[in-house]
Amino acid sequence: MAESHGNAKGSTAHTEADGGHKAPFPPFQKDTFASQLVSLLVAFVALYLIVSRIALPRVGSLLDERQNKIEGDLAAAQKLRDESDAALKAYESELAAARSRAQAIGAETREKLNAASEAERKTLEERLSVKLAEAEKTIAATREAAMKNVRSIASDAAIAIVQRLTGVAPDRRSANKAVDATLKG
Repeated sequence: MAESHGNAKGSTAHTEADGGHKAPFPPFQKDTFASQLVSLLVAFVALYLIVSRIALPRVGSLLDERQNKIEGDLAAAQKLRDESDAALKAYESELAAARSRAQAIGAETREKLNAASEAERKTLEERLSVKLAEAEKTIAATREAAMKNVRSIASDAAIAIVQRLTGVAPDRRSANKAVDATLKG
């Protein structure tokens, strides 16, 4: 190409390009097409072997591990759910038993209180009936005493009325007889 820089004839500059035809792009050259196909086939087989022997088993094992973990977690969640359901049923049955015991205790206490109040009522009625009988005796005695006093008061009043009307005082015996007859009816 360039033999010397000083010679202007026959020398070309480094910047000059051949004005001729360029070589075609290597993959499109007919001479190298077969070797390129063989290289492509070798690369494809190598890639296939790498992917099928190394990458796919690793990905498959990761997927299997992940699936097993998911299944294990689901099984554990189901187990915990079953346990919580069983605990809830036990709680509800204990709550129902406690409610029934509370109702039984309430009914028993109510019965005891009713029996105690009934006994108290009977005792009070007996005391009141005794007091009533005593009061009736006292009233009868007071009435009888009052009736005796009424008789003497009525007799005295009758004597005073007769004496005032007639001017003559009747004797006490006849006034007592008249009062007794009036009181008997």
